[in-house]
Amino acid sequence: MKIKNNQSLNEWINDEDWEEELFPLRKQPAAKNRLTARPQQTQTPPAGAAEDHEDHFDFSYHASRHERQWIEDSLGRFYQQHWIDDVSRLLKGGKEASVYLCQGNPTAPAEQMAAKVYRPRKFRNLKNDWVYRENRANRDSSGNIITDDGLLHAMRKKTSLGMQLLHGAWIEHEYQTLLRLQNAGVNAPAVYARGDNAILMEYFGDGVLPAPTLNEIDLDPAETRRVFERVFQNIERMLELNIIHGDLSAYNILYWDGDIRLIDFPQAISPHENHNAWPIFSRDVARVCEYFSEQGLSGLNPAQLARDLWRSRRLSTVPALDPQYLDADNPEDRARWQSARDED
Repeated sequence: MKIKNNQSLNEWINDEDWEEELFPLRKQPAAKNRLTARPQQTQTPPAGAAEDHEDHFDFSYHASRHERQWIEDSLGRFYQQHWIDDVSRLLKGGKEASVYLCQGNPTAPAEQMAAKVYRPRKFRNLKNDWVYRENRANRDSSGNIITDDGLLHAMRKKTSLGMQLLHGAWIEHEYQTLLRLQNAGVNAPAVYARGDNAILMEYFGDGVLPAPTLNEIDLDPAETRRVFERVFQNIERMLELNIIHGDLSAYNILYWDGDIRLIDFPQAISPHENHNAWPIFSRDVARVCEYFSEQGLSGLNPAQLARDLWRSRRLSTVPALDPQYLDADNPEDRARWQSARDED
């Protein structure tokens, strides 16, 4: 394995972005500090997690002023409830979220954990998020499906309240998806707890380095074949669970000492609920195959691999073309419909 050159983790930090993202988050209602942990589904929670523990959260990571406040707001409750004792460094900065290395409390399930903290403004403006939200049940931070007509109306209209609810629903969806994958034995990070703006999960790596993503490394030929088979076993298992990653590529598959973790599931969809499931799934397969082809694995046919996996679940590859929106007298519309039927 050879690690490729990579940009600095801190290049993405911009104080103007912090100003725009931080203060709307701090204006949330008092319930913003509510922590949702489901110990019966994950690991045993830390002992003595007192709700009224209000010690000041001081951590060793040298963050900018705005980033520090953002971390305190997002991870302070994990500290108060004795999940973590410290935030030691930034592991990964991204457009939608950043991941920090946390030192676990002695009563916590792990000595080191990763905290994924979401960037509200960027996350709420995620391009084409409606494609992934189609027919998805929106859940609140307690995992309950939102059924209140007023709240649903606010989410549809994307009012200030609606955007807050959508932001929380997006995070809850990732948390619930990770729980399902964890319980089904998929190679995804174990999750420990969920806060209103963060998920506390398994840290993958050692005491010095976090696990790199596949796009950052080169594998030797034997390892390339083995990891490819492992990744596709996971893709197949997820499809059995009616879960499609939705944005899978070498950029969100971690590799460490022969093991892997599939990460970043906020956009995960169901093949039975989303009309765009087939093209999204086939795109995932194509992106994964692209990396392994570049690593020297020959003979890959991503279109056939995707189709075989899809049809093994008796799913249709016909794209979401509703005939009521097609003009029977338009040659182009007729050709599109015929092509879709032939494809299946």
